[in-house]
Amino acid sequence: MDELCYEPVHRLAQRLAAGEVSARELTQAFLDRIQALDGTVGAYLTVTAELALRQAREEDERRRRGEPVGPLSGIPVAVKDNLCIQGVPTTAASRLLAGYRPPYTATAVQRLRRAGAVILGKTNMDEFAMGSSTENSAFRTTRNPWDLERVPGGSSGGSAAAVAAGEAAAALGSDTGGSIRQPAAFCGVVGLKPTYGRVSRYGLIAFASSLDQIGPLTRDVTDAALVLEAIAGPDPADATSAPVPVPSWRESLTGEVKGLRIGLPREFFGDAVEAAVAGAVRAAVERLVADGATAEETSLPSAEHALPAYYLIATAEASSNLARYDGVRYGYRADADTVEGMYLETRKQFGAEVKRRILLGTFALREGYADAYYRKALQVRRLIKDDFDRLFATFDVLITPTSPGVAFPLGARTEDPLAMYAADICTLPVNLAGLPAVSVPCGFVDGLPVGLQVIGRPFAEDTVLRVAYAIEQRLRLDLRPPVGRVAA
Repeated sequence: MDELCYEPVHRLAQRLAAGEVSARELTQAFLDRIQALDGTVGAYLTVTAELALRQAREEDERRRRGEPVGPLSGIPVAVKDNLCIQGVPTTAASRLLAGYRPPYTATAVQRLRRAGAVILGKTNMDEFAMGSSTENSAFRTTRNPWDLERVPGGSSGGSAAAVAAGEAAAALGSDTGGSIRQPAAFCGVVGLKPTYGRVSRYGLIAFASSLDQIGPLTRDVTDAALVLEAIAGPDPADATSAPVPVPSWRESLTGEVKGLRIGLPREFFGDAVEAAVAGAVRAAVERLVADGATAEETSLPSAEHALPAYYLIATAEASSNLARYDGVRYGYRADADTVEGMYLETRKQFGAEVKRRILLGTFALREGYADAYYRKALQVRRLIKDDFDRLFATFDVLITPTSPGVAFPLGARTEDPLAMYAADICTLPVNLAGLPAVSVPCGFVDGLPVGLQVIGRPFAEDTVLRVAYAIEQRLRLDLRPPVGRVAA
């Protein structure tokens, strides 16, 4: 059964429909793999084995009775630990929420269940989604299945590592500045950040509310389309969810690129990007050009300001969102003689990176400083959006590296926050503009996966996925990490 854990969702769905394997057998195979591997990989914070097996039996019963089943019926999936599931520990990898069991379930997870998916558990992450390596988790370190001495990326590193190691058929993550796409690139999987508003954020523990978006991490592009179809759509519980229809994105996966206009923003191929990574991305683009696409170098001049603008906007919103963790209503509560003492002792449980961002955001919002910092960052955000709009008047998609380099060693950047933040320079502008983007593997450097990012117009997930699928089909990479080494 172990080989099933590396089959994509759409093939597993066919096997389940044909009766070649039951949902319970498939779920047990993934649970066995988690048991064997996760002590080494560290992808999960909570494994919901009993819940998963019960859900799998329910799906098998529906099939046995001849009832209609959802497109993900019996498919075992993992969920990032900042998405609430009723009664299941949901910590956002923070000691502030240790033991917290939400009284409700996030809309995206509800929709996964409605599609028939089986929930294997909650995956590790950077605390409150603040980080690029999953080293900021309060509970454990997640390792990259391609090299156990390297990071899986972040903040959705647990979800990416689980899919890469065959510990989940697919997973949900959240993306505030690249937190789905960057770990997808590091772990050799597909990571899709939908247009802001495409997927409901209800039940997502907030980091930066104007930037956060939920999306899938999967083994291939077809699976990304399949999962997105299941979780997308308007939601009355989220005022920022967009009232737009949910198409069949799988129908757009034709592989056809003739006449496609590709822009290559030079700011994403500069000195900050490793030459080998840029070369792998350009080589993949040439494959599309050979089949009838056109590619042209262009410019997104405001991109150089994206990093400082992002770290003002995101930290300001984080400062506001995390003010609720005061020990009064839920989560950890310190004992103290006074209310003020209780607040102070409770909030000492935040990790160093979360404290750093709260302080930055609080400073940026102080009276007398908001105009100089926060409002200026919002103006830069508008310039970035305008630059993207200008380029999309000429190009159908923009293609860039997902990250400036491949997965870096564990501990290499923990003492240098600026170096850590630079890992997201290719992904941050997309969140500031609210655009859809996908990372798809495009090659290897020193045996480690390289991610290529496809960026599209708002709500043009069909085009983004079509181009990613075309790249995937032309390259046909072997994306199984050295599992034997992982198992050892």
